[in-house]
Amino acid sequence: MFKSLLGIAPIEEADGSFKPSKLALKLSTSDVSDFENTPFAAYQGKKKKILVIATEQKNMTMQNGKMFSTGNHPVEALLPMLHLKNAGFEFEIATPTGAPVVFEMWAMPQGDAAVVGLYEELKPRFEKPRRLQDVVDGFSDEVSAYAAVFVPGGHGAMLGIPEDPNVGYILRQAHENDLFTISLCHGPGSFLATALEDHPFLYGDYKMAVFPDSVDKMTPMIGYLPGHMPWRLGEKLTALGATIVNTKGDKTCIVDRRLITGASPLASNDLGKLAAKTLLENLA
Repeated sequence: MFKSLLGIAPIEEADGSFKPSKLALKLSTSDVSDFENTPFAAYQGKKKKILVIATEQKNMTMQNGKMFSTGNHPVEALLPMLHLKNAGFEFEIATPTGAPVVFEMWAMPQGDAAVVGLYEELKPRFEKPRRLQDVVDGFSDEVSAYAAVFVPGGHGAMLGIPEDPNVGYILRQAHENDLFTISLCHGPGSFLATALEDHPFLYGDYKMAVFPDSVDKMTPMIGYLPGHMPWRLGEKLTALGATIVNTKGDKTCIVDRRLITGASPLASNDLGKLAAKTLLENLA
């Protein structure tokens, strides 16, 4: 009751999961994004496709047993895609089993025409994505058509995707074929899949931007999360040798070889611009 009066109690949804509290939503979401409609000379080559690996899972069980209502963060997914679309690239949407993409709809900037417009344009593909196994089956034959793999953030990217051998296969194939890999916030949880089935971790000597464990640890205090995280993403990545360059959930973005990463939702716009610019420069 006390937390409810202060607006810091997570809000229960119909399925028993919890979305962020009123205070957390006020502090962490906005009706409009910071998208900058940056003009690019559109790519005209053959490597136009970007594979988007999205989560199909909604609920993350916290240490206390409560479920966090998550999925892919819409800003972290759609802002980078807006810039990549403006740069002439096309999207192939996939989830592990072909189930619909799940978004944190409570974070959708409903007053942002560009973001909502792209969401509505791609909604049929979000609702009926490709099954990742089908992508894997034909990937070696179609790899010359791809420019990059993009794994959006949102806590939902830590559900299923890090344990999926197909994700590991795609990321290893991207690496071996000089495709770019783009991710941000909790999306780098997907990188853990490269170490499945006794494969060496692909990014053990890489620098990357990732949402800080320290911030995840604090957010239950304002009701963003309904409990503490089931596991720490940064801790797992650093244990495998990766170097995380940011300590805050800020706008940090970094390119290390063909890996492009951003630290948080605040980095979405800059990550999109950086990814578009980097792809255009390297695929010219």
